[in-house]
Amino acid sequence: MTDKSQLASYQAPLKLDSLLHKVFASLFVFTLSYLAARLGGLLVFRPRMIWPLWPGCALLVAILLLTARRNWPFLLLAGLAGFALYDLREGLAVRSIALLLAGDSVEILIAALGVNYVFHGVPQLNSVRSLAKYCFFAVIVAPISVASLAVPALKEDSWWIGFLTEALALLTLTPAILGLVNIARRRVKRPKVLYLEAASMFFSLAILAYVTFMAPGSEYRPALLYLLVPFLLWTALRFGITGTTNALILVAVLAILGVVHGHGPFAGRAPLQDVLSLQLFLLVTASSFMVLAAVVENHEAAEQTVRRSEERLRLAQQVARIGTFERNVRAGVVTWTPEMESMYGLPPGGFGGTKTAFVNLVHPDDRARVTELTDCALATGQPTTGEWRVVWPDGSVHWIAGRWQVLRDASGEPLRILGVDIDITERKQAEDALRAMSGKLIEAHEQERTRIGRDLHDDVVQRLALLAIELEGVQRDVPDSAGGLGRRIGDLRNQTAQITNDVQLLSHELHSSKLDYLGIVGATKNFCKEFSERQKLEVDFQSHDLPTSLPTELSLSLFRVLQEALRNAMKHSGVKRFEVRLWGSTEEIHLTVSDLGAGFDTETAMKSTGLGLTSMQERLRLVGGKLSINSQPKGGTTIHARVPFDSNSDSVRAAG
Repeated sequence: MTDKSQLASYQAPLKLDSLLHKVFASLFVFTLSYLAARLGGLLVFRPRMIWPLWPGCALLVAILLLTARRNWPFLLLAGLAGFALYDLREGLAVRSIALLLAGDSVEILIAALGVNYVFHGVPQLNSVRSLAKYCFFAVIVAPISVASLAVPALKEDSWWIGFLTEALALLTLTPAILGLVNIARRRVKRPKVLYLEAASMFFSLAILAYVTFMAPGSEYRPALLYLLVPFLLWTALRFGITGTTNALILVAVLAILGVVHGHGPFAGRAPLQDVLSLQLFLLVTASSFMVLAAVVENHEAAEQTVRRSEERLRLAQQVARIGTFERNVRAGVVTWTPEMESMYGLPPGGFGGTKTAFVNLVHPDDRARVTELTDCALATGQPTTGEWRVVWPDGSVHWIAGRWQVLRDASGEPLRILGVDIDITERKQAEDALRAMSGKLIEAHEQERTRIGRDLHDDVVQRLALLAIELEGVQRDVPDSAGGLGRRIGDLRNQTAQITNDVQLLSHELHSSKLDYLGIVGATKNFCKEFSERQKLEVDFQSHDLPTSLPTELSLSLFRVLQEALRNAMKHSGVKRFEVRLWGSTEEIHLTVSDLGAGFDTETAMKSTGLGLTSMQERLRLVGGKLSINSQPKGGTTIHARVPFDSNSDSVRAAG
């Protein structure tokens, strides 16, 4: 957001929308300004009229910052009128009043405009940087202007005293007013003990400041100044900028009153020297403890931001059922977040904090694999992922997915393991439910294919065969004189026979009984032979290292993948030769269907339903298998199906 847009969107805390509000505000500002001038009059050295601190301009700067800019002209005039009334009652010359009001106007506008511009509204002095920006305009530039314009009106003042008079007020009084207004607007409920602490601190500080600056004989005890430090530290550390500025105002007022009445460590010399020494002391004290308060507030704001972020992260982790962990490899200590304990079915603080305690929570069948993954991560240092089951104390089984990273020291030795776990039980349950539903659908599909295949074979094929026989008999009964009719009947008989063969082949594809009594090798070889003969193309089939028997669902899945893959290859490859390979390894059964045809873009094909790839993937997924496709335009295609099968116990293998 640009500066202009930020200023345009700024909403002033004090709104003056109606004419009546503006009139009352003007009268209120006039009264406050007059009272502030009277307060300044109580803090002046008479009869030489030297002001150690002038609160009027600081008050008006705070009022302007709390209102919109369009209201500044009449509020500024009302405040200056209050100053003028006080000056007239004090008997100042008209020329002096004019110079003072001119200087005050320039100072107030420079401070208000500068601060409003850099902060886009009311300043928040909760960091050293923001305090420095505020001080540049309000504590340095603005007082320089008023000291240069107004000091000639008071002949007894020096330029430095005039500068410090305004700088002290703008450094302490303006932030104090803004802070109190902000507290009132926010209406944040704070513990009662905090208010009691604040009251105790201010009461103690007031007594100590009185003893230091105003008590008889205090001018001979300058060491009392050091007693103020603990209380000002207390204020800065506990109550921030607002508490610090109010405490400094209390100290400044009592110190000035002490000097005015000839008491305190800064009294006893010439008035100008006394005032200048006091001002320098107050300026150094105020700036030091305000910087400390700003640092504390900035640190607290950063901690609060971190806490809010942690709370949001923890809430997100709770909703998403995610937990984080850290393992100190050398110390053997494992640290879990509360979400991790909940994920593993443990009460808060129920985790033992060791690797053994974690492994004992893992399902016995998965412990070796989890340990292997962890050891591999420690050896390679690569990010590692895994899934495993855990057994809760109530005996229920839950699924966890984890991802972790090993951090190493400068010598390359494992130092820490950082990672996250997520509860995927619901996902696994949904996958199992979906797999069960898909299995039932495919089972129903196979049953329907079987029924249709048997109906075709036992009914339609037989009827077509009888029709062909009848046509043959009719052809024999046709007289030689009707030769044309006989030839037509012969053609119909041949077509009927061809249809009979096609329907019979279709019934075999729908339900291959050969798969039941020949096994996967024999059924695959027979299908490739029939498919090549029917489609007038070449299918090269080879097999090796296959077990003598496979589970029915596994054999059926591979057989359906073969059928779908060959149909797709014949339809889309543009070639007449294909290779089918079926073989077994130690842990898997493999089937590949390859061609050297046109190929296709695999990403586009996977999004399409035209090639039946989804059907093949679904069948393989139900038996824990995977489908991979290697293809590129004009580069041929290989469909590779893999299904898990432990054949170590099979001593006899099919020859293929």
